[in-house]
Amino acid sequence: MSVPYWRLSGFYFFYFATLGGFLPYWSLYLKDNGFNPIEIGEISALLVGTRIIAPNLWGWIADHTGKSLRIIRIASFFAAVLFAGFLIAHTYFWFAWITLGFGFFWSAVLPQCEAVTLFHLKNEAHRYSRIRLWGSVGFIITVLGIGRLLDNQPIALLPVVIAVLLILSWWITLIIPEADAISHGPASIGLIKIIKKPEVLAFLAVNILLQIAHAPYYVFYSIYLKYYHYSATITGLLWALGVLAEIVLFVYMKGLLRHCTLRAILLFSLLLATGRWLIIGWCADYLGLLILAQILHAATFGGAHVAAIHLVHAYFGQQHQGKGQALYSSISYGFGGMLGSLYSGFYWELLGSTFVYSMAAVCCGIAFVIAYVWVGRENAQNTAVLG
Repeated sequence: MSVPYWRLSGFYFFYFATLGGFLPYWSLYLKDNGFNPIEIGEISALLVGTRIIAPNLWGWIADHTGKSLRIIRIASFFAAVLFAGFLIAHTYFWFAWITLGFGFFWSAVLPQCEAVTLFHLKNEAHRYSRIRLWGSVGFIITVLGIGRLLDNQPIALLPVVIAVLLILSWWITLIIPEADAISHGPASIGLIKIIKKPEVLAFLAVNILLQIAHAPYYVFYSIYLKYYHYSATITGLLWALGVLAEIVLFVYMKGLLRHCTLRAILLFSLLLATGRWLIIGWCADYLGLLILAQILHAATFGGAHVAAIHLVHAYFGQQHQGKGQALYSSISYGFGGMLGSLYSGFYWELLGSTFVYSMAAVCCGIAFVIAYVWVGRENAQNTAVLG
C-alpha cells in the first residue's frame, strides 16, 4: 500500500493551523477576558496537564485494539464540540472545565497520528519530516492571518476561528486510510523494561526540561511582545518566522540525517535553545535579535522534535509505538509543559520576564548535560536506517 502522502500532510496542515490560531493568541484572549498572569498560567497548565494521562490512555487503547485511526477521528470530533463551549464561557470556572475536557480529547490526536504516519512510512521513516512540514505551513498561514485580523477586529472572534479549524481537522481524519501495520503480535520486550533503560529515562528527562523551557514562550510570548509595544501583525510575523525556519529544517532533514546522528542533532538543538531563551529574556527591545531568536526555533523545536520522534521509534519498536509516542507526548509536553506553565505564570509578575526566560535557558543547559552523558550513544547507527 502506497503512502497517503497528501492526506497525512493534510492532517498535519489543519492540526497545526489550529495550533497557529491557539498558541500565539489564546493568552491574549484570556487576558482580554480579565484573567491575570497566574490564572493564565493555571489554565495553560490544565490544558497541557491533560497530556500526562490522556495520551497514555488513548495509546494503550490503540495498541490493544489496533484502531488508532478510529481513536483519532473520535477524539478530533469531541475536541471540536467541546471547544465550542468557549463561545459562551466567561468565568474562570467554566474556562477551566472546558479546557480539561477539550484537552483530554485533543491531546490524544497528535501522538496517535505520529504513530499512524510512521506505520504508513514503514522503512521510509526519513520521509516523516517532508510530511510534518505541512503542519508548519498551516501554522504560518493561520498565525499571519489571525495577526492581521486582530489588528482590525476584536479578539472575541478568536474562538470562532479556532472552532472552524478544529472542524476541518476532524474532517481530514475521515479520509486518511488505516495503516496495515497497526495490529501486532506479542511484544518481544515489555514496555516497563524499555522505560527502565537509563537512556530512555534520560531521554524523557531531557524532553521534560525542554518543554519546561518552552512553556513561557508558548504561554506568554505574545503578551511579552505586546508589553514592548509590538503590534499583533509583528507578533504574528515573529511566530511565523520561527515556524518558517522550522520548515526549512524539515526540507533538509533527510540529508541532515544522512550526515549527523540523532544524538548530534539533539545536542546542537539544546545548545541553541539555551542561547535562544537568553536572547528573548534580555534583548526584547531589539527586533533584530528577536528575529534571530525566532530563526533558532528551527533547532529548539524542529530539530529536537524530529530527533525525539525517531528516538521514540527506535526505543519502543513496532509493538509499543502507540504507547511510546503517547508516553513521549505526556511526559514531555504534558508534565514538562504543565510545570513550565505554572512556574512562568507564578513568577511572571513576581520576578519578571527576564528571570523566567533565564530559567528556561538554565533548563536547556541541564538538558544538554543529561543528553551528552546518556542519550543517543547506542543509536548512533540509526542514521543509516532513518536517513
